[in-house]
Amino acid sequence: MTFILNGATAAPDIEPDAPLLAALRGPLGLSGPRFGCGAEHCGACVVLVDGAPAYACTLPLAAVAGRRVETVEGLGTPDAPHPLQRAFIDLQAGQCGYCLSGILMASAALLRRVPRPTEAQVREALNPHLCRCGSHNRILRAVLRAAEEMAPGDVAA
Repeated sequence: MTFILNGATAAPDIEPDAPLLAALRGPLGLSGPRFGCGAEHCGACVVLVDGAPAYACTLPLAAVAGRRVETVEGLGTPDAPHPLQRAFIDLQAGQCGYCLSGILMASAALLRRVPRPTEAQVREALNPHLCRCGSHNRILRAVLRAAEEMAPGDVAA
């Protein structure tokens, strides 16, 4: 079984009924998506499947066959961080960082759908994500800053 992972073909040697997270962190060697609760209650494992947020801790590997999966490792690089990653760093939006890969992926999906979200839309998109460090306000500001940077300029009438 194969799927596209961060733009490249992936065919992990793991049972198709295993959670996607097991394949990502196991044979595929990624450390961004994290195991938190294993029950879709914390968001630490969120990845994008065909552009939509998905819980990798409960999604069977077979469900992504032939689909596009994007993890935080595919969002940007240390030399060329994604605007979201840059905003999170600039605004010190994370402390321990355990939750951030899921939050970044959910934020990326939101900004692709809604280039200029309101604070309420960001709150709604990130509501399922738990951050025990209490960085919520900085996280909101970072997503909104990235939206400003990424959104197309206003067109003069």
